[in-house]
Amino acid sequence: QVDIVESGGGSVQEGGSLRLACVTSGYISDNNCMGWFGQAPGKGREGVMIIDNHGRTNYSDSVKGRFTIQKDNAKKTLYLQMNSLKPEDTAMYYCKVVRWATLGNNCNGENYWGKGTQVIVSS
Repeated sequence: QVDIVESGGGSVQEGGSLRLACVTSGYISDNNCMGWFGQAPGKGREGVMIIDNHGRTNYSDSVKGRFTIQKDNAKKTLYLQMNSLKPEDTAMYYCKVVRWATLGNNCNGENYWGKGTQVIVSS
């Protein structure tokens, strides 16, 4: 079992920044993927940025150059630094941990989700 708690969401003006944090507990396998997914109102959940244990990343084109993902293995925490925020970034952001997986197998493994943190960007 992996427990996940996200934080750092909030309401910001367009162009502002937020830093989301995803604190995990429980056993995480050496091979793993961790990532952030966004779900806008009325839409499905979509991948934003993902990182695996090899440090490889995958990301949505919509966040290229604006968002960065970081892992602090000692703190078992995943971060999403969100800069130059746009109204279309408004969404509930969920952290996902996948055990027994890497980007080499498209992060197919045992999935765990947090409950999300809300980001609202106003123009």
